[in-house]
Amino acid sequence: MNEKILVCDDEKSIVDILEFNLKKEGFQVVTALDGAECVLRFESEKPDLILLDVMMPELNGFEVLKKVRQTSNVPVIFLTARAEEVDTVLGLELGADDYVPKPFKVRELMARVRANLRRTGVEEKKQGELSAGDLTIDEDHYEVIKRGETLDLTLRELELLKFFMTQRGQIFSREDLLEKVWGYEYFGDVRTVDVTIRRLREKIEDKPSEPEYILTKRGVGYYFNEKI
Repeated sequence: MNEKILVCDDEKSIVDILEFNLKKEGFQVVTALDGAECVLRFESEKPDLILLDVMMPELNGFEVLKKVRQTSNVPVIFLTARAEEVDTVLGLELGADDYVPKPFKVRELMARVRANLRRTGVEEKKQGELSAGDLTIDEDHYEVIKRGETLDLTLRELELLKFFMTQRGQIFSREDLLEKVWGYEYFGDVRTVDVTIRRLREKIEDKPSEPEYILTKRGVGYYFNEKI
């Protein structure tokens, strides 16, 4: 069955454009014109990905995302007319997987949708466990465990950690990570990488300000500590 996309935006013209293009790409499409309806559609339709406007009546996109993240790690891409960095960072901090500023190019948005769906890992063959220090990734259940405690990671954070753990000691630029983990060869804001790594460190490190697992090579990028 083709993946189902939930489109939430209070501008009917944008919803119509997205619905047309997504269906042309072979996706199922469900729509909502305000935040409250978006939550209801999410709960009833169980979409594989959500395109979520920030500024909507009833509930804004941030409020919708909070409700979604209470029960699901479904990929969420924010659609935002706001250019301020604080809004972008807030969405990522709340657990969004990506954002696309308006006005957007349909080709770019379709690329983002496909890339995020590829990262769900539904079609991937599981390979058991990966371990480093006190961290273990249970690939069969897509969980990260530290000292017997299951950590609350988003799917994107888990995929990023898994990538680092399989490439220990190798330094990757932000652009490298966008391509290899996010799946964007041409599109993407490197701030997405910085925010996701900061959130991941807050969850896996004993002292996020003094990381032991994911280290920074100043002026170059990030790498996983091969000594662990």
